[in-house]
Amino acid sequence: MAATSQSQTSNPFLLAADNSPSLLPLLRSDPSLASAQDEHGYSLLHAACSYNHLDLLRSLVNEFHVNVNLVDEDGDTALFVAETLDCAKILVEELHADISIRNIDGKTARETIAEDDDFPQVAVYLRVKELEAGIPQTNGVAGPPVTNGQGPPPLVPEGMNIQFGEMVPEEELGEVVDPEFRRRIEELAARDDFQGEEGQRQLRELVTEVLRGEVTERDVRRRTS
Repeated sequence: MAATSQSQTSNPFLLAADNSPSLLPLLRSDPSLASAQDEHGYSLLHAACSYNHLDLLRSLVNEFHVNVNLVDEDGDTALFVAETLDCAKILVEELHADISIRNIDGKTARETIAEDDDFPQVAVYLRVKELEAGIPQTNGVAGPPVTNGQGPPPLVPEGMNIQFGEMVPEEELGEVVDPEFRRRIEELAARDDFQGEEGQRQLRELVTEVLRGEVTERDVRRRTS
């Protein structure tokens, strides 16, 4: 029993899942553990993202220099398991995770998350970042092979400066972003209760509609007629 307890308290994957205060001292005593992967390629980065331990995520990349684009046996980086908008933004905007990486199924993190339909805000955020980077929407069409390289995604095209929650000008995107989505999200963002429970509920409903293709030009005409 004592041996089992000792094994659990020194297992970095269990410590990462629990966000244990013992993990960072363990990693500092043996920094090679920070990049360790199990037999399936699961890493501490994947654990930190999956459990939304954001300070641990930052420490792994910034202090221990773990490759933010480390992939598991399925070709999934940590971004593929991000379940919150905060986690996705830290990965992409602070730690420069590559949003264009495709797994062994030929799908990006955005495509995988959108397909699962569990975290629509993360999927919509990643789609906006794809638009900023000029990455076309392929919806699972096989693309470049999986890579484990480092470096930020392509730069935003000149003259385009977008924050999540603001829509890209239609002339920059053509028909990529539905104008009804743009109108409705701008209305939501202008509401006093946007950050409150009701505003966030309506935002979740809106992004779910967008991902399912339910927002159309017909909605614009119906609401404005």
